[in-house]
Amino acid sequence: MDINSLFSVKGKVALVTGGSRGIGEMIAAGYLANGAKVYVSSRKADQCNATAQRLSEVYGGECISLPANLSDLPGVESLAAAMREREEHLDILVNNAGVSWGAPLDEFPEVGWDKVMDTNVKGPFFLTQKLLPLLEKRATNDDPARVINIGSIDGLRNAVFSTFSYGPSKAALHSLTKLLAAHLGPRNVIVNAIAPGPFPTWMLSTGVGGGGDVENTNWDAVGRGNPRGRVGTPEDIAGLAIFLSSRAGAFTVGEVISCDGGTMLV
Repeated sequence: MDINSLFSVKGKVALVTGGSRGIGEMIAAGYLANGAKVYVSSRKADQCNATAQRLSEVYGGECISLPANLSDLPGVESLAAAMREREEHLDILVNNAGVSWGAPLDEFPEVGWDKVMDTNVKGPFFLTQKLLPLLEKRATNDDPARVINIGSIDGLRNAVFSTFSYGPSKAALHSLTKLLAAHLGPRNVIVNAIAPGPFPTWMLSTGVGGGGDVENTNWDAVGRGNPRGRVGTPEDIAGLAIFLSSRAGAFTVGEVISCDGGTMLV
């Protein structure tokens, strides 16, 4: 019952998609800092490689870059194949890769709908499907494998921005989480979702007028609208992901857990 045993991810193998920046990078860093071997994937190879190298140097762990485009099935299959070539099992899959698309309602394009749905819903489903043999390989009733889908509070409420496909895609991912949890729980694979609120990410920076410049966006101003009076930190999101991946979270199944500082309350 000691805290080191309850929350340990030491020695586990994790794959974090969309892991080259933002929330994915925060979660990957949390796993690495606590002794896990981490693979990160993202569409842009240069950025993915640089993040993996930086995280390995900062945390002294093993972080491996596996670039992939998860908006289509060939990209999903190539990432699954790359994992099978390198590992005999997978303990943790974090489906974090996601995109958004903003446009006025009357002008919202089909490509903006399809790209978001393909990346945010189809990608997580088929990647989980293709990686099931690795997830089940070492999973037991006492130590199950974990799948964590990164949704959004925009999947629980109406979005603030004109991103008409984003909120529905995250709502679908929340629903998919519960469906997969029911099917995979008996196979010793636990599925849950995290619904983040405001975090200092490239995606949110573009929405609040920062133009994607994460370093120079006025996050204090963004945070003032939150009951906690700030935006989220790496510790906030990594701590929740570690809980869901550890012995402490082994009986938490099919949940969509908000990590938003109280945004949903106002």
